[in-house]
Amino acid sequence: MGRLFGTDGVRGVANRELTCELAMKIGRAAADVLTDSSHRHPKILIGKDTRISSDMLENAMTAGLCSVGANVVKLGVVPTPAVAFLVGKYKADAGVMLTASHNPCEFNGIKIFSGDGYKLPDALEEQIEAIVLDGDGRGAGEAPVGGDVGRVSEAPQAVRDYIDHVKSTVAFSLDGMKIGIDCANGSASRTAETLFTELGAQCSMFADDPNGVNVNDSCGSTHIESLEKFVVENALDAGVAFDGDADRCLAVDEKGRLVDGDYVMAICAADLKSRGKLAQNAVVGTIMTNMGFMRFCEDNGMQFESTKVGDRYVLERMRQDGYNFGGEQSGHI
Repeated sequence: MGRLFGTDGVRGVANRELTCELAMKIGRAAADVLTDSSHRHPKILIGKDTRISSDMLENAMTAGLCSVGANVVKLGVVPTPAVAFLVGKYKADAGVMLTASHNPCEFNGIKIFSGDGYKLPDALEEQIEAIVLDGDGRGAGEAPVGGDVGRVSEAPQAVRDYIDHVKSTVAFSLDGMKIGIDCANGSASRTAETLFTELGAQCSMFADDPNGVNVNDSCGSTHIESLEKFVVENALDAGVAFDGDADRCLAVDEKGRLVDGDYVMAICAADLKSRGKLAQNAVVGTIMTNMGFMRFCEDNGMQFESTKVGDRYVLERMRQDGYNFGGEQSGHI
């Protein structure tokens, strides 16, 4: 695969490029790099999306982590943002998400989060990569034996904890709204209907029956035309479409017209500014952000900051310079 880590973790065709052996090595190396050597049994969370290879890679990653003494907590099928949130809530040392995001089912990937719930900076990814490419991914330490080998447990409350967290951030009701929800036959199938229903919406579900091979298949945020048609045919007020791991979404209005990430950012930024909650009156986007959005910011007294493509780079700039809002045209907000 050449350089293992791309703009959003490790990704490739499962069982060819992203093999079980590689997943095991990455697990070992990540535990070595991300945890304090004095910490006998670091806790690592593992979440996954619905693609058929996720179970296989989850077991390989678990074996690698346990083989260097890490305790693994399996979250099951959850959205990627759930892993980021639960790392902090469960006081874990790191988190792993197995997903290839918007790609077809034959692909899979590994996203790694540090103990603060953020994606790894390039420097840490390079350390992990160096250990993996140098050997078996074990690092310099001796293999633990006996009681020093890691244990495996599950977190059946993970989905509920994440839904409750998202609800706590919403200060309004969706009572009376008829909303179409395209789950891309992915992770949102576990969370979206419950979340939107508990917020008061009348939900019409689309692509919420994953079978391991239908993730992102003519559905989801990269096939928004399916939701556009669904909303119009069912006379709905709006629609939202997630991708396979539910870390991005696009929207559709009542007439089936696309509301992309730049449009969503404009709506949210204007609202935050009107309430005095837009830090430094600035928005962070990428070099792919629509020029119309940049002009919108200028016309409305907001500063636009640009980064290279990738939601991790948007977030890094936000943390670095004290901004509190940013996103991408693709729907990472």
